[in-house]
Amino acid sequence: MRTPSWLLCGVSIALPLFVRADTCKDTDMHHEAASADQPFAFNCTNPPLTYGEVNVVWYRAASKAPISKDNQSRIHQEHTWILILPLKLEDSGIYLCVIKNANNCVRIWMNLTVFEKHWCDNSRRSLPNLSDDYQQILRVGPSDSLTCHLYFPETCVLGPIMWYKDCKEITETRFVPVEMKLVVYDVSAEDSGSYACAAELTHAGRAYRVLNSINVSIGRVGNERRIPKIIYPKNNSIEVQLGSTLIVDCNITDSKENTNLRCWRVNSTLVDTYYNESKRIREGIETNVSFPEHIFYTVNITFLEVKMEDYGLPFMCHAGVSTAYFMLTLPAPDFRAYLVGGLIALAIVVTSVLCIYNYFKIDIVLWYRSAFSSTKAIEDGKLYDAYVLYPKPQKESQRHDVDTLVLKLLPEVLERQCRYKLFIFGRDEFPGQAVANVIDENIKLCRRLILIIVPESPSFGLLKNMSEEQIAVYNALIQLGMKVILIELEKIEDYTTMPESIQYMRQKHGAIQWRGDLTESSQCAKTKFWKRVRYHMPPKRFPPSSGPLTEARTLQFPSQQMETKMGLISR
Repeated sequence: MRTPSWLLCGVSIALPLFVRADTCKDTDMHHEAASADQPFAFNCTNPPLTYGEVNVVWYRAASKAPISKDNQSRIHQEHTWILILPLKLEDSGIYLCVIKNANNCVRIWMNLTVFEKHWCDNSRRSLPNLSDDYQQILRVGPSDSLTCHLYFPETCVLGPIMWYKDCKEITETRFVPVEMKLVVYDVSAEDSGSYACAAELTHAGRAYRVLNSINVSIGRVGNERRIPKIIYPKNNSIEVQLGSTLIVDCNITDSKENTNLRCWRVNSTLVDTYYNESKRIREGIETNVSFPEHIFYTVNITFLEVKMEDYGLPFMCHAGVSTAYFMLTLPAPDFRAYLVGGLIALAIVVTSVLCIYNYFKIDIVLWYRSAFSSTKAIEDGKLYDAYVLYPKPQKESQRHDVDTLVLKLLPEVLERQCRYKLFIFGRDEFPGQAVANVIDENIKLCRRLILIIVPESPSFGLLKNMSEEQIAVYNALIQLGMKVILIELEKIEDYTTMPESIQYMRQKHGAIQWRGDLTESSQCAKTKFWKRVRYHMPPKRFPPSSGPLTEARTLQFPSQQMETKMGLISR
């Protein structure tokens, strides 16, 4: 096993007892220098081990206990990151990150040096050879840009970035901040100096101030062409789906006499070296196109499969002293797809509910009437729930069936079982009354008209000259606007032979076809036929009690019924 570089420097470190040196592979030491009172973050990744289940644990090398994962702790681990919010001088030291899966183990070391830095206070200087300043170059010309390097996990929220030069906030209009960059127009030699970018970082409800110092030099006019320029990437982010394949080009323009190295790096390591074992991410072959004054270079980086640890990691394109990076991000949720899916699901649910309701509509309405029936009397001036109108067929079999249905089954089911009151001509009229008056008076006291028809019934041809049918149909359709319940005693194929009034009723209200054998088995109110009839009948209001007194009130003599009806008619 290779001896770690930190041992070659004479540094002796006590490993945690369970991190066995003979089972874990060491990587190079990462040297980090940062100023006190600043938030600090470092991401521990080693992609070859990230297939399947991976366990990442951070330690302070001198301690046996892992670093806390409580996000309220000043020093804690979040996923693969170590966060120190904020740094203190005593945080200097060696930190160890152990990455394990079922078959491999890798140790990543970080040597953190925390020093005291007093920004814009020349009277108090930092230790020599210690600096966290970034070195960047502005090229003389129409425009160029500076980059603020702030890398933190997604749980850290950065506020607006403020830019400073020589300890003063930049207010000139030719300096334009754009996300993590500061675009400088009309670059000249006077733009060199000490810059800084600062932002407020919020984590777990606490706010911190983070600041990057940048020493900016100006590229000489004579050497302008010898500084390569990276056209793309532009320190941007790329949305990509997890598990997908991705190829990103680094486009560079450079002078012909330059021999700059052009490559991709991640965590300060060449990509091909960093992913040497898995070869999941590789640098492509460099190509170039020659122009009269410069050469256009292209070198790409290929992701065979994007993994979760790739997100938020800066992939740097290097060309001499020039660098630019891109970071992968998960695509934002497509709310339109969710909206369309939600609307489709809602439409399916509504359609299903409507279909279920239409199928069980009659049962639901009858149940509701039964469960929430009212005892309050209906103040509509009506004495009967329905007037029954039926033909007098010439055929003896048809006449027997009609009489059985009208005089036996209807009273048994609707009156006795369901407690409706029916007026059936031939049963309920009073002796001595004129037929026309009886029909006219009683149909006004009814809430529904039950019309029973049989196929090829010649009796309906008498509607033109028989007062009973004529008055009933006229009052139901024209004067009273009554709802009609049309019952077919047998299947009727052709209504063209029927009177126009019956054709109109059939078209407007539909028809209920009798399906039974006119025996006692057909006298149950819960059969499908009687449910449909009850559905079209008015809601029944039951009295609060059904004792003998109540029953006695309903059993009046004909003279008493006549007085009651006459009183209602006189209203």
